[in-house]
Amino acid sequence: MARRIAAGAAYGGGSIGLLGAAGVGVVLAEVQLAKRSVGGGTAPVPPSGDGWYGLAFGHTEPLRMGMLGDSTAAGQGVRRAGQTPGALLASGLAAVAERPVDLRNVALPGARSDDLERQVSQLLTEPGAWPGPGPGPGPGSASHRVPDVCVIMIGANDVTHRMPATESVRCLAAAVRRLRTAGAEVVVGTCPDLGTIEPVYQPLRWLARRASRQLAAAQTIVAVEQGGRTVSLGDLLGPEFAANPRELFGPDNYHPSAEGYATAAMAVLPTLCAVLGLWPETDHLDAARDEDMLPVAKAASAAASRAGTEVTGVRAPWALLKHRRRRHPLPSPAEATPAEATPEDPGTEDPSAAEAHEVGREA
Repeated sequence: MARRIAAGAAYGGGSIGLLGAAGVGVVLAEVQLAKRSVGGGTAPVPPSGDGWYGLAFGHTEPLRMGMLGDSTAAGQGVRRAGQTPGALLASGLAAVAERPVDLRNVALPGARSDDLERQVSQLLTEPGAWPGPGPGPGPGSASHRVPDVCVIMIGANDVTHRMPATESVRCLAAAVRRLRTAGAEVVVGTCPDLGTIEPVYQPLRWLARRASRQLAAAQTIVAVEQGGRTVSLGDLLGPEFAANPRELFGPDNYHPSAEGYATAAMAVLPTLCAVLGLWPETDHLDAARDEDMLPVAKAASAAASRAGTEVTGVRAPWALLKHRRRRHPLPSPAEATPAEATPEDPGTEDPSAAEAHEVGREA
């Protein structure tokens, strides 16, 4: 099904929906019941995590990182910038690279995949998109506007708003292709498993899980084919959330809490570092962790059912399935917002630098 969705997107087909007609009828009834439980609290407006991370490593030319996607990428549900996934990833990346990271987050709560075109344009062409201290290219140069790496987290709203899967993955493929053409590396955190949300009951739970995994697998296929890497976030709201729902869900019972975002960031960080050549790479496949070389469609299907799985294109139609080891959860994120040194205050320190170093050391 994922291959059919991807093929439909590539050739302009639009008849393959996320759910069958019978399923939609059941979902519509179940959604009305779920709405009474989900969203019972109010998720805080996500704080801006834009800025420099890792200034303890000096004021040298930073790695530029872009964050795109929906409310998950924006960090809705937490109150401090340092708790958002973008800030956690930027801190971890700075620690591993031992150089500052300039984060620009253009993710929008409620966004679907058709908003990615706007977000990519904002990231690549907006004047002054990469402000910050230290030397570097001027704001008018192309290199000033092109990030070194971008992380995309998208898909949940596509499922809940019943956006046709072919249209969804077509928009994602276009965004990845555009970023790769501009020279940025791309890591896609695929659609989380919405069937794991605590207040959702059967049969909506089963249908949501099926739709989420189909979309995640199709996202993997098109992202890898466009030169990106993917990390499955299927269990972003999965077993760890089910075991600790009060700790890992936010106040609205839908978005993750700070601990939940830290869990997701730990899954993405190794791939983020690897795509920039900062993580040890080997052709050796660890059979004990079910790593394998598979046709991309089979690799996508396997990744969709196991969180933290990376899929990397090797040579069409083959892809590498990797399960990068996660030893411990991320340490508690810094409470302060990212530091931004200015010409008037060139010595400003990043308050999360020490913890960022610890993140990299743990990872």
